[in-house]
Amino acid sequence: MATVRVLQVITDRDRRGAQVFALDLQKGLRDLGITVETVALAPGRHGDLLALETLGASRHSWRTLRALRRRSRQYDIVIAHGSSTLLACALGLAFTGVPFVYRQISDPLFWAGTWTRRIRVAAMIRRAAGIVALSGGSSGVLMSHYRLGPDRITVIPNAVPTGNFHVALALEGQQARERFDLSLEGPVIAYVGALAEEKGVDLVVRCAALIGNAHTLIVGDGPERARLELLAAEVAPGRVCFTGSVDESLDAFMAADLVVLPSKGGDSMPAVLIEAGLCGLATVVTPVGAITDVVVQGETGTVVPIDDLNGFASAVRELLADVDRRTKFGAAAAERCMEHFTIEATAPTWAALLTAIVRRKRDALAQV
Repeated sequence: MATVRVLQVITDRDRRGAQVFALDLQKGLRDLGITVETVALAPGRHGDLLALETLGASRHSWRTLRALRRRSRQYDIVIAHGSSTLLACALGLAFTGVPFVYRQISDPLFWAGTWTRRIRVAAMIRRAAGIVALSGGSSGVLMSHYRLGPDRITVIPNAVPTGNFHVALALEGQQARERFDLSLEGPVIAYVGALAEEKGVDLVVRCAALIGNAHTLIVGDGPERARLELLAAEVAPGRVCFTGSVDESLDAFMAADLVVLPSKGGDSMPAVLIEAGLCGLATVVTPVGAITDVVVQGETGTVVPIDDLNGFASAVRELLADVDRRTKFGAAAAERCMEHFTIEATAPTWAALLTAIVRRKRDALAQV
């Protein structure tokens, strides 16, 4: 493994799920003796940015692709995180002899819904030496959507480092609330993630208006922030706290009694639900992508139909009122996430996949 050199490519330097995962995976692979570096195709756009090298001014400009092509020659294999990097690697690495692995990060039925886009993505994805799906369901969608054989796909779930998250002590919860200027009285509902339309954060705000005795903490940034702040001022004045981007999501989980994610589409397996689980928090979610692989209905949280405001508010209200049930769900979530969704558990599978692809390439060259 020590001889394998890996270049990871992410879309930009925004502090979002796929970008943060790439850095976590980088550390996990380095701990296994693999050389790994990570670069971004383009600068970020929202909030605090990751300190990473940027290849160009835009994702798919010829300068960016040329820089990617030049950098890739120093490595044995490249990991492309997401659809934007798929296109860049398929074009930029053509005829270099450097293989790449594509990691699916969102629902292909959402981001490749039209037949023209499906044809384009299919042409690009077939150039990958390997494809990583986050779940068995996602693997099935990729196979049917792009007519891929099962031998092309490896299922490796999303993951986070275990050492970054833990169940809050009473003092930690109090201190976290003080950092966000939240009252020490009453429960806290937390949303952590991008403020984008498909995330359904407007439903979180409207839910705050229906849950009178709770505080709502919204952590993250994105194109919907201004609209959501106006909505909060209108329907739940003084009861919703917007923090913008933060370096670490742990403080939000320390302050929270319950985590919510009312996604409308596009998500596959959001890391925020794994992070919340490792912190022993119950969740209320929608059945989008592989979310229900992480959150098990009636065991680690509650699953509500998409865009069902009343159902969502009811589920939140019930869990806030039943401390024993909420605690039981949180303990089960911590156990499930620790077993299946940590970098420590999944990095060896990544290492085996990358090593096997590089070995096949080397063996093929040796026979020429």
